[in-house]
Amino acid sequence: MNRQSTKLKRLVRLKIRRKTWMDIHLWLGLILGFFLAIFGLTGSILVFHAEINELLHPEMLTVAPPAGNPVYQTINSLVAAADAAMPKEAKKTFATYPRNYEAAFKFSYSLPVSKDVTEDWQVYVNPYNGQVTGKMLMSVSDNPIPKTFIYIVFELHYALFLGEDPGYLIVSAMSAFLLISVLSGLILWWPLTGQWLKAVTIKRKASAERFNFDLHKTFGLYTAIVLIPVLFSGIYMDAPQHIVPVLEVFSPVTYRYWFKSTHVAGKQSITLADAVNIAAQHYPEGREDWLYIPSKADGTYTVCKDGVPDAGSLLHRRCVTIDQYSGKVLDVDDPSIGTAGEVFTHWQWSLHSGQAFGWTGRILVFLSGLACPVLFVTGINRWLQKRKVKRAKTLFPQDKSSSRLCSTDSGHG
Repeated sequence: MNRQSTKLKRLVRLKIRRKTWMDIHLWLGLILGFFLAIFGLTGSILVFHAEINELLHPEMLTVAPPAGNPVYQTINSLVAAADAAMPKEAKKTFATYPRNYEAAFKFSYSLPVSKDVTEDWQVYVNPYNGQVTGKMLMSVSDNPIPKTFIYIVFELHYALFLGEDPGYLIVSAMSAFLLISVLSGLILWWPLTGQWLKAVTIKRKASAERFNFDLHKTFGLYTAIVLIPVLFSGIYMDAPQHIVPVLEVFSPVTYRYWFKSTHVAGKQSITLADAVNIAAQHYPEGREDWLYIPSKADGTYTVCKDGVPDAGSLLHRRCVTIDQYSGKVLDVDDPSIGTAGEVFTHWQWSLHSGQAFGWTGRILVFLSGLACPVLFVTGINRWLQKRKVKRAKTLFPQDKSSSRLCSTDSGHG
């Protein structure tokens, strides 16, 4: 009898505690649920942004590889072709190697058009013959809305059209609160009475109210394993300057933006090809991918390669940061030799995009993003259902039928 009484008291305490978590989950959902839907939908699109962009602009972004053994032109000749397509005052800021044999080489430029206005352009070059296949205006600094569909999605996803400052910080803060919302949802999902089958399934032939509740519960449960790392990685990617100092409390972390080139008066910068060759000395295998190009006197090159073989790591991406004048390697981002903090940061982009686990990871992130609008809509419906019940109880306190609307909630508050 005492054991049963103790168990009952514990259940009462847990339900009281659950009410607090319900309030947290409810208000975070009401305030930020719409933004979760936006981040989810845009994130699902961005999982396949390269493929979508090529479908939208095939004449510029895709090329026909020559028969036989296709060989790229030298990077110097590709750079020269891209530079010739832009005014002399334009500065290269970034380049992307073709992701497959049918993709063009991409070069990003920053072009000042007045004292306060800068345009961002991309130039596309056929890597086999060195011919420019086209160029596009991506954005203008005095307009928060980019000029192309994919970059509109990027800007909405990462900054809500609020710009790098304060947009990135605001989205990062939202992601932190949404992470709490997901975690609180898991707490509320946990079946206090041990009815695990009900907790993990959708009831067949249920009422609309029960179906809505089960849909919210199961979508939240099965996507949480993906949403938790995706939300945290989003926080890191939008505000690394705030996350890295926290990580450093536990483990040393380096961050490529911290490194600066030592300017030597009168000395020319090494070429992009030089930087690629220096990175290849460290990692001769693998495929070049992202090339960060210095646009300031103290800027650095960073060459990132994919597919670097390493049997001891799931991640095969390595990045080398290089002084633009001396060619000295300033930092190597390699999870096989880095500290725990560096390995942790190295995982963030791969987790956020799903690329850490290949096509399986990308599809999981894609589906989890699509689930976010479902969570928002079903959460709003659940809130409206409860308001309807409370209003009915106030107007008709003796009416027992309204309470049945809440009976679908087996432990969710």
